[in-house]
Amino acid sequence: MNKSQFLAGVTVTLACSLSSVGITSAHAAERIKIQFWNAMSGELGKTVQHVVDEFNASQDKYEVVSVNKGSYGDTMMSAIAAFRAKNPPDIVQVFDVGTATMMAAKGAYVPVYELMAKEGIPFSTSQFIEGAASYYSNAQGKLVSMPFNSSTPVLYYNKDLLAKAGVQPPSTWQEMGEAGQKLKAAGVKCGFTSGWPDWVQFEQFSLWNGIPYATQDNGFKSYKNVRLLLNDKPYVQHVADLVQWSKDGIFKYAGAGSTNATPLFNSGECAMYMDSSASFAAVHAGAKFPFGIAPMPYDAKLKTAPQNTAVGGASLWVMKGVAADHYPGIAKFLDFLGSAKTQSYWAKKTGYVPVSKAGFGLLKAEGFYEKNPGALVAIEELTHKPPKPFTMGIRLGYMPQIRDNIRAELEDALAGKKTAQQAMDAVVSKGDKLLAQFGQTSGQ
Repeated sequence: MNKSQFLAGVTVTLACSLSSVGITSAHAAERIKIQFWNAMSGELGKTVQHVVDEFNASQDKYEVVSVNKGSYGDTMMSAIAAFRAKNPPDIVQVFDVGTATMMAAKGAYVPVYELMAKEGIPFSTSQFIEGAASYYSNAQGKLVSMPFNSSTPVLYYNKDLLAKAGVQPPSTWQEMGEAGQKLKAAGVKCGFTSGWPDWVQFEQFSLWNGIPYATQDNGFKSYKNVRLLLNDKPYVQHVADLVQWSKDGIFKYAGAGSTNATPLFNSGECAMYMDSSASFAAVHAGAKFPFGIAPMPYDAKLKTAPQNTAVGGASLWVMKGVAADHYPGIAKFLDFLGSAKTQSYWAKKTGYVPVSKAGFGLLKAEGFYEKNPGALVAIEELTHKPPKPFTMGIRLGYMPQIRDNIRAELEDALAGKKTAQQAMDAVVSKGDKLLAQFGQTSGQ
């Protein structure tokens, strides 16, 4: 895939117009400035800035400049615009669903494992936890981008409401239905809700249950001749269950993202809530009741379950086309980010999992997980079993559009406009066309 095809593919994939990017100075008078474009705002932005400040204070040759470029989509498209203008940032944060598109664009980035080797910095995929390492690795198991803000879905539960109904946090989806009925009988308005339904209820559902989401090992093996498997029996049955539970008042659909789902849990309306482990801060700040964190439920009818989850979030990509004297500083900064001290700070402040084993080890040694046992759930899910070729993640082209299709069809099923089978057949039909188009242009 050449650069022009890459740029065209990204534009279509993200359905976003290119933003104009001003030209920035590549060098400072005293220090070499390294542009770090990211999508971290609010408290997360402050935490990123703190980490950047710590790195800048640790040496006097380089100055990392953290630049918020808006949403994940905006950040990636701004980087592409700058790449076209031959003035790319040094490092860009790319969300998980942009991984396949980036990997197919071999002329646009420097694989992080190659950069570290060239700069003589010890670096290995084995330094990172399973789930984070596997998602951003190539076919040879080497990291092409640096895992950064990584999370995985967990089950938050209201201890008071579950105690009132006499139920424990469900381990399986079958138990979820039973618990929901008991909660309803106890006067609870809603058994459970879910943030990011396309990610939690389909992508991570597939991984945790040990079933493929698509052929070609979910895109890890090849981008050619890929077909979605979302109209297979386990997915159709899951949608049918969600539809029935919605009718029974056990499940409450809250739309895309977490904007509406989190308040349903924090207000006490829904007794349970499935979302990213990184939602901990929002739950901790908003819930006025004791809550716990448990693993995602799995399908007890599947012998493959539970298997492992994979990370959501984003990774850091090193761009080609920047000044040669920037790359040593980029490598030092990425090494700093993966250090035990930085990962420990990052995990405690944000709710994201520590992506390095050193960071995880330091948190254990500090007693963090003894004081915060819920924080360990995400790590246990990611490392529950060694990933199979099709549970390393879902790395397909046009994933934003596939997610949109899933949400639209799920909503039709919940509204009674389609059966579960019809909805998932439509997802597959639309998705396979997109995947065929991506396979033709990716060259892999």
